[in-house]
Amino acid sequence: MGGDTMLAALHGGLAVHPRYTPGTARSDAYGLFLARSSAMAWLTEAEPGTPGGLWGMNDAGQDAGTGSAHAMTRRLWFQVEPTAAADRPPPVQPFLSCAGQVAARIGVLDLKALQILVPMPDRSVPDDTAVSALAPLLQDAGWFADTGSGRRVRVTLDSGQVPGVVQAAPGMLAWMRSWKQQVFSCGRGLARGGADAAEGLVPGIADHLWNGPGHHRVSIDGTVAEWSLDALGWLVAFLVEAGAQHGIRTPLVITVRAL
Repeated sequence: MGGDTMLAALHGGLAVHPRYTPGTARSDAYGLFLARSSAMAWLTEAEPGTPGGLWGMNDAGQDAGTGSAHAMTRRLWFQVEPTAAADRPPPVQPFLSCAGQVAARIGVLDLKALQILVPMPDRSVPDDTAVSALAPLLQDAGWFADTGSGRRVRVTLDSGQVPGVVQAAPGMLAWMRSWKQQVFSCGRGLARGGADAAEGLVPGIADHLWNGPGHHRVSIDGTVAEWSLDALGWLVAFLVEAGAQHGIRTPLVITVRAL
């Protein structure tokens, strides 16, 4: 996985704090994300051979159109390169937690949709690695149970010009439903064509960062136990593991949109 890009885009509304001054390097989205990553020991230093950390910093930004009334406008985005071995899952949970903390420093985020580009772990390694990746997710699921703030969502997975996700989707859905967890309940089955959670998001993820443009996709409607970046991080990690278990090896763009 090393060297592959992970990018998260937060769409919706952002009411910037009056005290926020993005003019200094340490207080813009990049500087804040870098500082938070370092403070939590999630940052891998740029020097070759430096151990530790989950990702190397790539880029981040706050879109100039923050004042736009368009509900699906991108407000903030963050891009990193995971530094774990290729068979390990991408660190989407701390990544999105970090993004949420940065957003809170900048203003009040009214999140309408999350779009994230994720590299897929290589599950051609022995099965015990896959089990160890799933077990913490199921253990952590209890944190989000019974919060009383469930939200109906549409989830779209797009493998771009590679049809992998369409082929794997039925098995993925059955696999997801086989585990006892209360974070994400799948509603109706898979939908294709017009049921795209990414429709209308401005801007989308650039084609050159993955196998874009988007083309092969499936969507699932369901309910997430909590509408927060922490819960969405869990959901994305669960979807990534489902895809990896069913042979997806190319990056996915996953969009989760509140309904």
